[in-house]
Amino acid sequence: MEPVLFEKKDNIAYVTINREEALNCFNYETLQKLQEVTDSIAIDPEVRVVIFTGAGEKAFSAGADLKERKTLNETEVRRNVKAIRDVFNSIAELPQPTIAAVNGYALGGGFELMVACDFPIAVKEATLGLTETSWAIIPGAGGTQRLPRLIGEMKAKELIFTAKRLTADEAYELGLLLQVVEKENLLSSCEELAKNILKNGPVAIKQAKYAINEGMNTDLRTGLAIESKAYELTIPTEDRMEALHAFSEKRKPVFTGR
Repeated sequence: MEPVLFEKKDNIAYVTINREEALNCFNYETLQKLQEVTDSIAIDPEVRVVIFTGAGEKAFSAGADLKERKTLNETEVRRNVKAIRDVFNSIAELPQPTIAAVNGYALGGGFELMVACDFPIAVKEATLGLTETSWAIIPGAGGTQRLPRLIGEMKAKELIFTAKRLTADEAYELGLLLQVVEKENLLSSCEELAKNILKNGPVAIKQAKYAINEGMNTDLRTGLAIESKAYELTIPTEDRMEALHAFSEKRKPVFTGR
């Protein structure tokens, strides 16, 4: 059984952690496959939005596979931690917008995958949290860095130090989720967001994401310079001219990503 499923339809890539019986936890094989899939998406011109989710209805992902972790020596643990850190960084750096369809538990590494995505959307029944300190470790796949940037240093410290689990509504109030939806509406809500993104110029979307992500990690002056360079890349595109022609002809533009 493949630990990660990949499907591509109408310019949307669907990536599913496929270990339902293990609450979609990440063992080393799953991390290797997820890295492979992510690397292929990054260079695929047909993929314009990516939706990540977990198999079944119980879990998005409950984090590291602790059953596997018990069998590993210290070198193998370091290997796994590097692998999960690297793949979540790759997901955060994807040029395409990413949506996390959080269908259940998002704990530890599952939470870190969620916050590595641009737009987490969760079902009402979801339980979320960085629970690593309860296992005498710390979040090691970006949690200590991405969470404070999302909700502020003090609140991030509280959640990490207490290993607190959040309801979906609590996570939404903190600004961790874009939407909280009924279970039966999760995929359609994610696809609706994806389709609203797909209406717009693919090159422009990628450059806007790049400018925001890079600019958020620097000062305003440098960020404005990043924005300027990103804008420059949209000027010679066929899509920009297509948008102008469509406006003058009173029709919807047909963008090709060129």
